[in-house]
Amino acid sequence: MKKGEKILFGVIALLVVITVVNFVVLEAVRRHSEQPLFPVLTHFDFSADGLQGYHLYQQSNCYSCHRAVGSGTSMGVSLDGLGSKHDVSYFYNFLKSPEQTYGARTLDHGTPPKDAAYVSSLPDADLRSMAVFLSELKSDQGSSSSFEPPKGDSSFINAMLDMWAPDGWRSQYKDIRDWMKTKSNEEQHDGKH
Repeated sequence: MKKGEKILFGVIALLVVITVVNFVVLEAVRRHSEQPLFPVLTHFDFSADGLQGYHLYQQSNCYSCHRAVGSGTSMGVSLDGLGSKHDVSYFYNFLKSPEQTYGARTLDHGTPPKDAAYVSSLPDADLRSMAVFLSELKSDQGSSSSFEPPKGDSSFINAMLDMWAPDGWRSQYKDIRDWMKTKSNEEQHDGKH
């Protein structure tokens, strides 16, 4: 090998070693930490029907594609927090006839030979329980699955707006964060009177 190739492979090997060490340290810290590394901005409080739906979710191996209640894979849509976006009837209709409800072709749900085609043929009671389960997976304000932005000012959001939003965008559009502050102030004012 030439000297330049040795240096290149040495740098690559060093980067691989640093990456592996960082991963091992991060995993060790994560496993021994009592607090999660990142804030958990989704929650659930299952009713009896929702708990039955969760058991059906597990028995049907939905977690092999989806993530819910903090476990599963990310091959498909993460289900945590979706209950803040849709209601029980939407989820029931989606599970029963996904492509008609979604309004477009779906990757795995729908008619055979799609992998999750079996879901729409489950008994109605099971579909209803799964729909209740999905509707009870809620997101907190500031979660990526929430309609409401994080409370207070966000330096990250401000930096992104400064970098990517066109000049003068505030004159054309309303900033939802300003509306949220106004709404919060009005609620506090109404509570005092």
